[in-house]
Amino acid sequence: MQLRNFGLSIFMITALVASCKRNSETNQQPESISAENGEKLARLYCASCHQFPEPEMLPKKIWSQTILPRMGYMYGIYNSETERQNLFENNQGGAIVKASGLFPDAPTLDSITWANIQKYYLTKAPDSIFQHSPLKIIGESTLFKTLIPDQKVNVPSTTLAKFTSEGTIYIGDAFTKSFSEFSKDLGLLKTGNVPEGAVWTTTSKDTLWLTVMGSFSPTDAPLGVIAKSTGNGTFSVPIKNLQRPVHTSLGDVDQDGDEDILVCEFGKWTGALSLHVNQGEDTYVKKVLHAKPGAIKAYFRDMNADGLMDIIALFAQADEGIDIFYNLGNTNFRRERVLEFPPSMGGSFFNVQDYNHDGHLDILFTAGDNADYYPILKPWHGVYLYTNNGSNVFKKTRFLPLNGAYNAVMEDFDLDGDQDIAAISFFPDWAQNPKEAFVFFENIGTTYQAYTFKEVNWGRWVVMDAMDYDRDGDTDLVLGSLAFEALPKLGFEKVWMEKGIPFVVLENQSR
Repeated sequence: MQLRNFGLSIFMITALVASCKRNSETNQQPESISAENGEKLARLYCASCHQFPEPEMLPKKIWSQTILPRMGYMYGIYNSETERQNLFENNQGGAIVKASGLFPDAPTLDSITWANIQKYYLTKAPDSIFQHSPLKIIGESTLFKTLIPDQKVNVPSTTLAKFTSEGTIYIGDAFTKSFSEFSKDLGLLKTGNVPEGAVWTTTSKDTLWLTVMGSFSPTDAPLGVIAKSTGNGTFSVPIKNLQRPVHTSLGDVDQDGDEDILVCEFGKWTGALSLHVNQGEDTYVKKVLHAKPGAIKAYFRDMNADGLMDIIALFAQADEGIDIFYNLGNTNFRRERVLEFPPSMGGSFFNVQDYNHDGHLDILFTAGDNADYYPILKPWHGVYLYTNNGSNVFKKTRFLPLNGAYNAVMEDFDLDGDQDIAAISFFPDWAQNPKEAFVFFENIGTTYQAYTFKEVNWGRWVVMDAMDYDRDGDTDLVLGSLAFEALPKLGFEKVWMEKGIPFVVLENQSR
């Protein structure tokens, strides 16, 4: 999940110019303050570090109240010293951020240059941005039967919902700090206490690995862990001191016969994509592959068919995009950006699979995070399919608009020979189209028809998994609910709390 993904309240654009400060050394001071001068300076200071943030991407109010002040922090521009000190947590996370130099204690940009940059954005930014017409949802799908567990919770806080190969369901709950297993019939089998934010599981050689953020709320404190089941209902913790890890993958990257662990340390202001190289006897050596926050998903894949395990990863904070880390041997990698997104994209999920069956790995991607400032509808939010030409050049071949899209699965759900898409939205259009919180896009040839399910607004769906969990030959879904505050306030939170539903299963009725 990801509230930035996970309650993962991402401060993506807040890091808009963090890596650009070196350009301030040019100190090209204009003679006057104007939008024209401001554009030149903005392109000089930022465009070399990430995709240039066009003013038209966000309303003027957000630039004025949120983005520009945060940009200023990274140039050492504050209203007071107290404002700077408030950026540092009173814990190890605060010390990490202070040591990073992200927030200078004195201005690194002259006042005229900064005034010009502000002038440019506040002059060119619109009062509001273009919106699509609301998604036309035909009605409730007859393809899925909604199954709801008898077990209710006081505060739905699901951060993990995942099918197992045995047909059971793992559920992580941030509020109760628990990790539970439910039966195929949705009865509670067992539960145990874990640190806050159990967010991901993976299994290898009959061993269960559990990724725990350590903090549901945004923090740079290294509280996260990777835990390993010992086989008797308890866990050992071979990897700890991680900055809000949200995803892990296992693979023998160095071809020595044991599995190494790839970790997305999402963090807050700081973070990393890190590789933990297995030394045997539950000992790992950490190697940072990319010392930037915002890694959400990362997979081991041989992307260039050379027999070595490469890495493909989604970064969703500031410098948003998808990167391939080509394996050069001896745990060395060459990073290449294959998809670049604007800082306001709101990347939330991706998967890698040969979706068009041509022998090359394609990318299914969702954009929909809206937790960096008060939520606004964004026309680029939705589900994307990027197909691979065979040389890891990816072309957008499909886009389905969906406000606040958070996860998507592309499968032949109705078994008619073509691929449909199931998607959840954590930030739907609550006012006009709240039922887009879950959408089943049925493939009808050249287009899609959108359906939902009756109980769609009984929870706020933040995580989703897909598998034929009842082993009847079709793909089922499990959705986890996180009762995070919705804006505008329209009474949905009351329903979520009253229902107390931690998750639902959408059981496919095709067979």
